[in-house]
Amino acid sequence: MTELLRLDNPIRAYDWGSRDVLARLLGRSVPSAGPEAELWIGAHPGDPSRVAGEGSLLERIDREPEHMLGSGRVRLPFLLKVLAVDAPLSLQVHPDAEQAAEGFAREESCGLPAGDPKRCYHDDWPKPELIYAVTDFEALCGFRPGAESAAALRELGGGRLERVARAVESGGPREALELLANWPADDRGPLVGEVVPGGGWMKLLADRYPQDPGVVTALLLNRVVLRPGQALFARPRTIHAYLRGTGVEIMASSDNVLRGGLTPKHIDLPELLAVTDFTAGLPELVSPVPLSGGEDLYPAPVDQFQFTRLRPAPVVEVAEPGPGALLCLEGELVVERGPCRERLRSGEALFIPHRGGALRVTGDGLGFRAAVPC
Repeated sequence: MTELLRLDNPIRAYDWGSRDVLARLLGRSVPSAGPEAELWIGAHPGDPSRVAGEGSLLERIDREPEHMLGSGRVRLPFLLKVLAVDAPLSLQVHPDAEQAAEGFAREESCGLPAGDPKRCYHDDWPKPELIYAVTDFEALCGFRPGAESAAALRELGGGRLERVARAVESGGPREALELLANWPADDRGPLVGEVVPGGGWMKLLADRYPQDPGVVTALLLNRVVLRPGQALFARPRTIHAYLRGTGVEIMASSDNVLRGGLTPKHIDLPELLAVTDFTAGLPELVSPVPLSGGEDLYPAPVDQFQFTRLRPAPVVEVAEPGPGALLCLEGELVVERGPCRERLRSGEALFIPHRGGALRVTGDGLGFRAAVPC
C-alpha cells in the first residue's frame, strides 16, 4: 500500500514563544492571541500530529506498526519541530542512553508519579538534538575553558562574580555550578545584578531572570550565533540553552530534561551534576553533506533520526524515504510517491510510511525531511 499522509500538527504555547513566527508560517493573522513556541511534527505521546481526516498519527502507528515504521519498530523515534524562540529557554541537559534507562527504572521503582514536577526521567530514551537555523539563531552550548570563563566573570568587575571565578579556577565548572546552585536566596538578586553591566545577551538574561543564578552559569558556556543554513548538534549530557531565533529542530522523541537554571521549574542538583559532562569544548557545528538525490544531509551520530534539507533543484528523488516526515517551510513543494500526489505550502507536512516506494519532490519551496536511519 502506497501512502502519503497529510498531517495536522499541534502548536505548543510556551511563554518564550513568538506571537508572529508560527502564525505567519501557517498563514494565520498576526499577532497570535498568545506566544506560540513550537510546531510539533511526529507521534510524541504528549501531543501527536493528526492524520488529516483520520485521527492521531500515534494511534495509526499503534494499529499498523509494520506498515508505518517497518519490521521490529513500535514507535517513531524522532520528533521534528519548528522553534520560534522569542525569549531564552532554560539551561538544560539530557541524559545519554545508559543514564536514561537507569534513571527511569529508578524513578519507576520509587513510585514517583508520571506527572510529578520533581520527576527527571519520563522515559528510558536519550535525547540528542540538532537545530537548523532559519534566521540568525543564538544559543549557549557546552562549557568554555576555565580560564576563559574566569576572565569573562572578572571583566564584569563584581565581588560576587569574583567568588565564582575562583571556584572555576579551583574546581572547574562543576564547582562553580554547585556554588551557584546553593547561592543564598537573599543574595541572588545582587549576584545577578553584577552581570547587567555586560549588556547585550547577558542583560537580556538578567532582566528576565533577576533572581536566578543560572544567569551567571550562562557565562560559563559557549555562546554561538548560527547563520541561516547552519546547524548545531547538542549531544546528550551537554548543557545548552536556546536564546533567540527561528529554527527547525530534530530530536529523539524523549521528555528527559534536567534543568540547570533560567527557569522557575524544579532543579535536581545531584542528578544534574551526575548527568552533565563538564568537559570544556567548542559547540558542534554540523556542515551539510550533498547527497546525489538532491538533498543536503546534516549528519549526526545518532540512531534515532536523520535530517536532510531539500536543495532548490528541479527534482529531488529519494529511493528509501520512510518512515519519516517531510516539512515545507517556504514556497511550495509537490510530493509524489507512486500514484499519490500531495502539494505542500508553507508550514504543511506529510508523514511517509515505511512501505510505499521512492519519493519524488518538485517545486520552488524549502523543505526538510526527517527519517529513521537505515
